[in-house]
Amino acid sequence: MRWTTLKRFGRAAVVITALGGTLNAPAWAGKTLDAIRDRGKVQCGVSTGVAGFSAPDSKGRWTGLDVDVCRALAAAVLGDGDKVNFVPLNSQQRFTSLQSGQVDLLSRNTSWTLTRDASLGFHFAAVTYYDGQGFLVPKKLKVSSAKQLRNAQVCIQSGTTTEKNLSDFSRSQGVPFKPVVYDSFEAAFKAFFSGRCQAYTTDASGLAIVRNKEAPHPEDYMILPELISKEPLGPLIRRGDDEWFAIVKWTVFALIEAEELGLTQANIDGFRTSKSPSIQRLVGTGEDMGKLLGLDKAWSYRVVKTVGNYGEIYERNVGSGSLLKLPRGPNRLWSQGGLMYAPPIR
Repeated sequence: MRWTTLKRFGRAAVVITALGGTLNAPAWAGKTLDAIRDRGKVQCGVSTGVAGFSAPDSKGRWTGLDVDVCRALAAAVLGDGDKVNFVPLNSQQRFTSLQSGQVDLLSRNTSWTLTRDASLGFHFAAVTYYDGQGFLVPKKLKVSSAKQLRNAQVCIQSGTTTEKNLSDFSRSQGVPFKPVVYDSFEAAFKAFFSGRCQAYTTDASGLAIVRNKEAPHPEDYMILPELISKEPLGPLIRRGDDEWFAIVKWTVFALIEAEELGLTQANIDGFRTSKSPSIQRLVGTGEDMGKLLGLDKAWSYRVVKTVGNYGEIYERNVGSGSLLKLPRGPNRLWSQGGLMYAPPIR
């Protein structure tokens, strides 16, 4: 065998040995995780108030699906789901606040799009709610389709994907609209209910929220059947910190996998003696998955113990246990015909 060939084999062996040594090595803490641990709080950017997703209750405590994602992260990295500072941000403030480092992540009903993912310096970590844009109209208008809203005035919030979606739908369907634009979510729906517009458009979840909670007479309004866009919503972070990206991503996946395995906030302690390797990894009694994220062995146990599994979070905030009572639809588990699917924690 030639010496050059031997040298190639030698270099390959070194590479293989090095790679093998890193496969099970603990992760280095990233700068975001270090900053969180130093301050003892997760800085979480949320909406200024969207019921079911992120809004303060009558006692000032933040609640909602997006809020529970932040609490889950605090439980994973700090051991306490209450160690979160919730920073309310409107649509115009949210991206600048994340870019500047004012918040560690955004968890505030923000749609995953190519432009946001590729040009703003962000990573979307996962999808926590599959939504789509629709229209809310008064029943007295006697329309059954958005295509019947020709030349209608449509109330809409600025600085969101809804503006472009409305424009795209108008062009593709040949249906002209007259957008009436407002700076905030609240201003837009209040203008609609005051009669300023014939229709109001936003994500379908938002339409259900404003009809059920804000309409003077909810029975007088209907959500039209069409969805004119895809709106996958989820947390996003700044680029450049792969360790934090992995923690946020796998925390969401742990919520989904817990539902798949039947682990709940109430019963998870009873599974700590389970013989199932998948359950052992999730409850922290088996193979140590935390060290690969720069966390301890019980990180995912604390996540579920603090906020429950994904299904519990959904039902409590926007589903059957909430005022909104939104059907799970595409947010069901993949095994139940939905889109919620988590890579395995192993």
